Amino acid sequence: MTLGAQGVRILVQLGGIVLLARLLSPADYGLTTMVIAIIGVGEILRDFGLSSAAIQAKTLSVGQRSNLFWINTGIGALLTAVVAALAVPIAAFYDDDRLVAVTLALSATFLLNGISTQFRADLNRRFRFGALASVEISAQAVGLGIAVIMAVVGFGYWALVAQQVIQVLFQVLVLPLVARWMPGLPRRGEEMRSFFDFGGPLVASQVLVYASRNVDALVIGRVFGASTLGFYNRAFQLMTLPLNQINAPSSRVALPTLSRLREEPARYREFLTFGQITLLNIVSFVLALCVAQAAPIIAISLGSQWAPSVPLFQILAVAGLFQAASFATYWVVLSLGRTKRQFWYTLITRPLVIGLIIGGAVWGVEGVAWAYALGNALLWPMGIIWLVRGSIAPAGRLFVGALRTIVVYALAAVASYASTMAIPESLSIVRILVGAVVFLAALALVALVFPPFRRDVVAMAGARRFFRRQRSARTAPPSTEPQEADV
Repeated sequence: MTLGAQGVRILVQLGGIVLLARLLSPADYGLTTMVIAIIGVGEILRDFGLSSAAIQAKTLSVGQRSNLFWINTGIGALLTAVVAALAVPIAAFYDDDRLVAVTLALSATFLLNGISTQFRADLNRRFRFGALASVEISAQAVGLGIAVIMAVVGFGYWALVAQQVIQVLFQVLVLPLVARWMPGLPRRGEEMRSFFDFGGPLVASQVLVYASRNVDALVIGRVFGASTLGFYNRAFQLMTLPLNQINAPSSRVALPTLSRLREEPARYREFLTFGQITLLNIVSFVLALCVAQAAPIIAISLGSQWAPSVPLFQILAVAGLFQAASFATYWVVLSLGRTKRQFWYTLITRPLVIGLIIGGAVWGVEGVAWAYALGNALLWPMGIIWLVRGSIAPAGRLFVGALRTIVVYALAAVASYASTMAIPESLSIVRILVGAVVFLAALALVALVFPPFRRDVVAMAGARRFFRRQRSARTAPPSTEPQEADV
């Protein structure tokens, strides 16, 4: 259900990318990205790891849930005030006065997201994935609709700002009705330390991860300007679209499930490896095919004016493959509560990635993209060694399975690209069709001659049987009643 709903979200988001890319300029995207690259770290601080802490907790009382709501709301309100105060310095950093108003408008999203955080966590915790997906899809569609109208009328970059604000405002209004609970007043005497012990190291790690993943936009915007950042941003969003839209529902299902399988190591390993194979094959299929046929895909979807984004997307897609390979490591960290270990790993490795990206600017915007890709390629095996080894998760199996998948789809992408080199660029649709057929044929050939990949395909084809078995043995969802009742 979650993957199906996410498919709808992908269609909505793709529609938005296509429509808005033809209505707005690269500079419009660059302006909003300049602000988001700086203030986006506030979203991590606003959550403070408390949504993940609530989802993985074995028990969660009514008082604890209410306290978490007020904590997230208070942090959101504080961040709104801080970001609003930083509006002028942000505009001065980029030397663009328009960013003052943009920053002030976007600052409201912290308070709104703070209010909705625990409602989303509650629906996730209770396995109400369909309800949660319905709200998120509706919010995305409403925000996109308003953005398109504003872009048509001529509001420019304000259409993108409105899209961000309207999406979170819609969720604040609808989520309490869907979740069917309202927070009470803050309660003293509730055990809250465990949530902060879990969330504290997690949020510290996430801040460093965010910095390493957004310093590229900061550098490009400061050095090369809004238009160049707009081209880079479109390429980056095309790369992260399959990552985010597939990782989000997969993690939404995997984290609460793995958290409940901690006492059953064999089932834990089975579910984890199945999840990695499925997610990485889906992401690799989309990214590899899009890399091979990037030029005609971008020409058709965004328009010829976005041609400078083609090589940037192809480079960044390499980073996307290694990010997807690291998703299973992220599941292990959260489901087993290894957030302190993750903090030290992040503290050492992420500054290295930031340094690579800053140094890559010497070779222009493509140098930044290559540095970003190299950093993610290095982080993947380091994460498995540091974060997975020594746990009940099968580190060796995760590494070999991901490496096998990346190599297979890279070979298929090369075959697809080579098959369309002689076809004129004006025949974009023909190039995509021929490239897709060759891509599928290459995968079929590899599955035929390479048994490990064939076993992966068979395992994914048997997903229904796998989940039927999991459902028949699954324990009941965790209680959300007061702890006295749990005892």
